[in-house]
Amino acid sequence: MGEQDPVADLEHVTFSYGNGAAPPVLSDVTLRIEARDFVGVIGPNGGGKTTLLQILLGLIMPQQGSVRVFGQPPAAVRHRVGYVPQHASIDPAVPATALDIVLMGRLRLSSWGPRFGTAHKDAAMEALALTGTRDLSRRAIAELSGGQRQRVLIARALAAEAELLLLDEPTQGVDLHREREVLDLLARLNETMPIVMVSHDVHMVSAHLKGAICVNRTVERYAASEVSPEVIEHMYHGHEAAHSH
Repeated sequence: MGEQDPVADLEHVTFSYGNGAAPPVLSDVTLRIEARDFVGVIGPNGGGKTTLLQILLGLIMPQQGSVRVFGQPPAAVRHRVGYVPQHASIDPAVPATALDIVLMGRLRLSSWGPRFGTAHKDAAMEALALTGTRDLSRRAIAELSGGQRQRVLIARALAAEAELLLLDEPTQGVDLHREREVLDLLARLNETMPIVMVSHDVHMVSAHLKGAICVNRTVERYAASEVSPEVIEHMYHGHEAAHSH
């Protein structure tokens, strides 16, 4: 891949659940994610935001159109994509430390399975340091605040040597001070990797990110400065058909 090639490229993608029998969740979507993008995915509930992330991850396949991530089918390069889900499946009853969680990101890279050598632990500690959570490495994940847990999950994606970061509502349920910490962290990480994050907070996206991907069955892309009240009104009410899903 050359420097100018898009990190992700969707062309005329249509997806509906139930093997295409249901009305489309996404319809004729063409979208490029570039190497230095830091974009928010915004739009109404049921408009297709999480579906778009799942297509980029290769977890679901569109009925029409083509998807390429790093020039390959998404499923073939999923190991190069860091994904931080909205409600991460970490059972607070599991006696895992923050370091244990981040080491899970190294499983694919460890030839010893779940027994990790020094190099893996060093990489995990470096990821914790990058996310400002190194001092939490021995703390039980159940003891961490929502914002701390979110940063540990981002560290897990970094420890897996991700080259593209996808996040689903990374600041939901996090207070304003912690939200700012997460956003500052993502802005720093964006110096070396593209970041795509789903968010309900349109104003936060327009104030802190470089661009916005508006998803309501169809997809339109805007620079952050272009996300006006008129754009938001059109995005939420421009496709009445989408409200029935």
